[in-house]
Amino acid sequence: MTSASGGADMVDWNLAVATATRLVRPGPEVSRAEAAAVVAELRRHALEAEEHVRAFTGMRSSSLAAAAATPVLVVDRPGWVRANVAGFRTVVQPLVEKLRARRAAGGPAAGVFGSVGEKATGIEVGALLAFLSTKVLGQYETFAPAEPSLEAPDSPAALFDKPRLGPEGPGPGRLLLVAPNIVHVERELDVDPSDFRLWVCLHEETHRTQFTAVPWLRDHIQSEVQSFLAETDVDPGALLERLRDAAGSLGGGLPGGAAREREAGGGSSNLLEIVQSPAQREILGRLTAVMSLLEGHADVVMDGVGPAVVPSVAEIREKFQQRRDRGANRLDLLLRRLLGMDAKLRQYQDGAVFVRGVVERVGMEGFNRVWTSPNTLPTKEEIHDPAAWVARVAR
Repeated sequence: MTSASGGADMVDWNLAVATATRLVRPGPEVSRAEAAAVVAELRRHALEAEEHVRAFTGMRSSSLAAAAATPVLVVDRPGWVRANVAGFRTVVQPLVEKLRARRAAGGPAAGVFGSVGEKATGIEVGALLAFLSTKVLGQYETFAPAEPSLEAPDSPAALFDKPRLGPEGPGPGRLLLVAPNIVHVERELDVDPSDFRLWVCLHEETHRTQFTAVPWLRDHIQSEVQSFLAETDVDPGALLERLRDAAGSLGGGLPGGAAREREAGGGSSNLLEIVQSPAQREILGRLTAVMSLLEGHADVVMDGVGPAVVPSVAEIREKFQQRRDRGANRLDLLLRRLLGMDAKLRQYQDGAVFVRGVVERVGMEGFNRVWTSPNTLPTKEEIHDPAAWVARVAR
């Protein structure tokens, strides 16, 4: 697959989609009528959740156009894969250009991503997306491509939205609700389906509100991600050296600083950490703080709104938290650790503690000063010390 500029991508994205679609496990068994009812209810709940979130948080979209430009899509697992491939293509483009330049110069990385490499990477990305597509209930896709975001349905009777693969360049974002996964979890937890669907929509709609009400937030995160990618070393020798160091860490032969971090309970080796430079770790620290804020805020909102509109919210939260804590089988847990998904769970917990700690001290209006500018976002240290953020920003 070639880009518009005529150069090869580092991933065969079409092959990634085809691989993921072939490997993805089927969702729960439902009749067509049941599936149509689930999709319709999720669309209704997404609209309802928008007003609940705005009333609870005091956050309003910067303009009606901003809210209208971020659609809510109800997708199946292959649809989630397609949407994320489109987002990946958008976000990694600077890295692709960097690799192209090195290839053109004939450096040591010139042969790393030939057509065979692109296909191999496409298969690897597809396998990863197949695994992840069964885990996600909903997602605010920050790096969604620009409109048109949807392809024509395969048939007039198609139930699910079908995101385009792109590339159209970066767009304003979109909210995805993965219907089969929501049904799977509500059945697994044995909770009221309608209540659970609204509860999930409250969390995901909070993310949509965050980005439509705070105009600079998306550009700030995109800038940080691009800075992270710009620091990527495409020299195979340097990457190999880092992989060797990481292998020693995973095997227990941790060098001084890393060993102390692991002993203190703060370290967990995953694939992202393996290839990071010191500059990237600094950037990732800032991104981790932002993502902890966003995820924790969404968790606090869904539980704060819940008692008024979700009658069984206490039961849902208890069972859902038990499911998070329990995890899955050993292979699943290993994959989650390698992919950094355990860090994602910590973001929910740490971020929620931060948000509750700030709101207890200065109220929701005081907390909302966090959205003033990038300078008022919490640091990685402040996420664990709400009083320090209050002292710095909301005194």
